[in-house]
Amino acid sequence: MSDTDSPVLTEASNVAAFDNNSLINIATNHNTTEEQGVVFLEHWTSTFIAGICTILAIGLTCHQIYKHVLNYTTPKEQSWIIRVLFIVPMYTFCSWLSLFFFGLSDDYYVYFNAVRDCYEAFVIYSFLSLCYDGYLGGENNIANEISGKPMHTSWLMCNCCLKEKEYDLRFLRFCKRSCLQFCFIKPPMAIVTIILASQDKYNEGNWSVKEGYLYICIIYNISVSLALYALVAFYAATADILRPYDPILKFFCVKSVIFLSFWQGVALAVLEAVGVIGNVSNESGETKYTSGAVAGGYQNFLICCEFLLAAIMLRYAFPYKLYAERKTTGVVSETNASENFRNESDYYLLSEDIFL
Repeated sequence: MSDTDSPVLTEASNVAAFDNNSLINIATNHNTTEEQGVVFLEHWTSTFIAGICTILAIGLTCHQIYKHVLNYTTPKEQSWIIRVLFIVPMYTFCSWLSLFFFGLSDDYYVYFNAVRDCYEAFVIYSFLSLCYDGYLGGENNIANEISGKPMHTSWLMCNCCLKEKEYDLRFLRFCKRSCLQFCFIKPPMAIVTIILASQDKYNEGNWSVKEGYLYICIIYNISVSLALYALVAFYAATADILRPYDPILKFFCVKSVIFLSFWQGVALAVLEAVGVIGNVSNESGETKYTSGAVAGGYQNFLICCEFLLAAIMLRYAFPYKLYAERKTTGVVSETNASENFRNESDYYLLSEDIFL
């Protein structure tokens, strides 16, 4: 009897063992699949690729800044241009550091992003000052040029109700204040983000009303949209008088660098919210990386790569050769150029501009 049943029992035990092994393999494969979404960010190749792009972007931009300083013939323009160009080293280095420390902590990227965001606000102010004061000679000169001209209206600009209106000084101040509000909102929001992250109340992609991300995202969206609208409206009003300075590429570069990177982050947060980007668990089933950290990692990697293209575009948007051709008294020494640049650093004007 035992001899007859033995093969049956053996086969049954083999089936059971097979089923158990299958379950183990399925569970293991599930964990492996979860980890595949982040393994690239953990691997040295992501840091290496981002690092190469960062080095190239910083190298190109620093060379461009050096050439501007060496050919510092028009300080009222070049001082603002140099400040705009510094967005590339600031952005790429902070993003690369966030990627380098990926895995050590879920919220490291928040602190590096805060530094990046503060300079981002200053770039908007610098570009606006370049257009207002550097190229066009100040608010009063611009007002004299455009006053009395009919406003450009369109459904896209949502200003069809202003069809019979004319440009005036109030319009210019609206554009300036709408851009500068972004400069004032960004730094405090960066500090609030750090505080919320330290209290575990800020997680990117978490749209819960109990989390800080939802409210910060709403405030940023309103602020960014208003600033972008003001820049477009200002360009529409001054396109004719800005034409000698080839403004199209300049406006496109600044708007792309500042605003598209923000909305790229929002898009990644939406992908996180719908489950495309999720938490990553280790072999024991514990959460290894939150979905917010993964989304932030991808954002930083993309920024490092994208800013290499931005550095190339900015090189054509703000060329130094134009200023080198203006030299009339031989070579300008590096020491004198650097001294001139330091003398042009009127950071206190930011607070004056918004209240005037």
